Amino acid sequence: MKNQQRTCRIPAHLVWLAAVALLTAACASIGNPSGGARDEQPPRFVRANPAPYATDVPVTIEKINIDFDELINVKDAFSKVVVSPPSKSVPRVASQGHRVTVTFSDTLLENTTYTINFADAIEDNNEANPLENFSYTFSTGPYVDSLRIAGRVLSAQAMEPMQGKIVGVHRLADAPADSLASAIAADSIAAREQAVVDSIVFRRQFDRVARTDDRGRFSIEGLAPGRYRVFALDDANTDYIYSSPDEEFAFYEEVVEPYALPAVATDTIYNLKLGTIDSITTRQRSIFYPNDLLLRSFLTSRKQQYITNYQRQDSTRLNLTFNAPNSPLPEISLVGATDLKDWYIMERSAKGDSLTLWLKSRGLVSNDTLRMAISYLKPDSLNRYVATNDTLRFTTDRPRKPKADNKKKKDAQADTLPPPTPLLSVTFPAGSNQEPTRPLLFMTETPLARLDTLAFRLEVKRDTIWTPLPERPRIVQDSLNPRLYSIVYPWQYDTGYRLQADSLAMEGIYGLFTGPVNQEFKVKAEKEFCSLTLNVADWPAGVPAFVEIVSTSDTPTERVRLEGGRAVFRNLVPGKFYFRIIADYNGNGEWDSGDIVERRQPEPAFYYPKSISIKQNWNKEETWRVFDTPADAMKPETLLKNKPTQRKNAPTRKNQNGYGDEEDEDDDYYNGYNGYNGYNSSSTGNYNSGAASRLR
Repeated sequence: MKNQQRTCRIPAHLVWLAAVALLTAACASIGNPSGGARDEQPPRFVRANPAPYATDVPVTIEKINIDFDELINVKDAFSKVVVSPPSKSVPRVASQGHRVTVTFSDTLLENTTYTINFADAIEDNNEANPLENFSYTFSTGPYVDSLRIAGRVLSAQAMEPMQGKIVGVHRLADAPADSLASAIAADSIAAREQAVVDSIVFRRQFDRVARTDDRGRFSIEGLAPGRYRVFALDDANTDYIYSSPDEEFAFYEEVVEPYALPAVATDTIYNLKLGTIDSITTRQRSIFYPNDLLLRSFLTSRKQQYITNYQRQDSTRLNLTFNAPNSPLPEISLVGATDLKDWYIMERSAKGDSLTLWLKSRGLVSNDTLRMAISYLKPDSLNRYVATNDTLRFTTDRPRKPKADNKKKKDAQADTLPPPTPLLSVTFPAGSNQEPTRPLLFMTETPLARLDTLAFRLEVKRDTIWTPLPERPRIVQDSLNPRLYSIVYPWQYDTGYRLQADSLAMEGIYGLFTGPVNQEFKVKAEKEFCSLTLNVADWPAGVPAFVEIVSTSDTPTERVRLEGGRAVFRNLVPGKFYFRIIADYNGNGEWDSGDIVERRQPEPAFYYPKSISIKQNWNKEETWRVFDTPADAMKPETLLKNKPTQRKNAPTRKNQNGYGDEEDEDDDYYNGYNGYNGYNSSSTGNYNSGAASRLR
């Protein structure tokens, strides 16, 4: 038994090797590496050569280097980075490692303050955290000009924030020192200044520029004391000049004089992870004015006029499309037949930029080729309207003749079947549903040569019996579309109607007749509709206006005039509604664009800042104080097409009106040298300041 009790002993060196192997295996095990928190901070400025706000920088400097504390990229430099004042050659902006390099190809201007605004183009290499509103300033003279002006650019009609637009200034000559001479010559001074602006805005680059951000905000920096005119431009060709009427444009109607006042600022530091406030501090700062300029951009109606398309749709009609509205309408004649009068019937759009000519003569219809002489007005290089003449050639392809065997088959059929008689078709755009306050519409296939009103009858359904109405329907032809007709009648709720017309009641210009017409339609019960009254409490007296309901796609669907401070919408289909009011200066019931040549601003629009829901059979009344809401916070977020970029970890708050349609402008924190954030110092004004008084 003793021999069976053996002890297993492992040599010491083998134990040591096993321990090393176990430690190695533990170190090599697969798992998530431990590390720090995710990088959520933007790059920090470290240094620059020349230093920020350096003076007497040589005008021959070729390169500026700006260093940061981590690897960085410059994103979309061409569209985001703006150098002010602009130069003929755009400076080159590039990044490598921790450095941004700006290379100039032109000699700089003497005694001039230069500002390079990077917007949010600079971001770190790893997490793409953008450095917001970073700018760098230096001067080629002995001092740095530090004034600035700020504001927003919104589209005039839709109040959309205009993103990435160039905002620039032209400096005006100083006013005469003698106050008496200034008073006597005030009118001539204003006229002379406007004449200068009218010329330089089309021919000279802006003196200083900035670019709007994703909220339409801008801040023009490095201004010297003086008097300026402010413009905004959709600068498609980057020449910093209003060079094309196809570019959206805006101008501020008053001369601007920048200034600064000392103030105490309150900085709020947020916990970016929790979205809560960490601490609140105060510091001395300067507030730069004006800081609430509101520019409304528009496309001028004074666009370059030309024919964009022309064609012969078929043998009976000619179509023309123009680039801009026509007023007056073009003069049209046939080449070789100038003595031929009344040879067409015109169908056109409201602004005359789309025309259809229905040929009345059978000889013209059968002619394969027609040549037209047309004369219309177009603006010249000085924006004066002059007549221009074009000659257009219209052709049509005739259907091919049937082959011999097909012709024999048709001839055989002709012996047994009578040829079908074509009829002139009539359509009803609204179908079988009729709005209680709108006319009944019907449209014919071609313009009519004859319409027999005595052949029409209007009937009402009493229980199950159709009863003729005592008066015959009054039929009115549309002023723009000669094929469209309306029947106006005081329709009753919850009632069925029927329009009847005898055969041959209508004859087209090509000899076709209509068959019998028998169209039934019904008006819904009153309880299926709803109504709304908007009491516009603060609209200036004497300023005409109309109020529109707009859909979620921002398209107007209903329009009523503002009368006695009230806009009443009746017979609405229940749902959610959005509204805007438009100052209708000329009383034409339409929104009109602006014109820099005529010094005319576009008609301003203002949005109701939230939706209104109305249920079936409700009569709702709301009070609207238009100017209680800043213009840049009016439009509900649901309707916004140009939405601001969603920033990482940005604390969200409702706007000052509590509607939650737009975030407030939070103070940007300083991260090392961040230039001087114009939005932080200059975008706190009320963009409706004085808006009501400007409505004249």
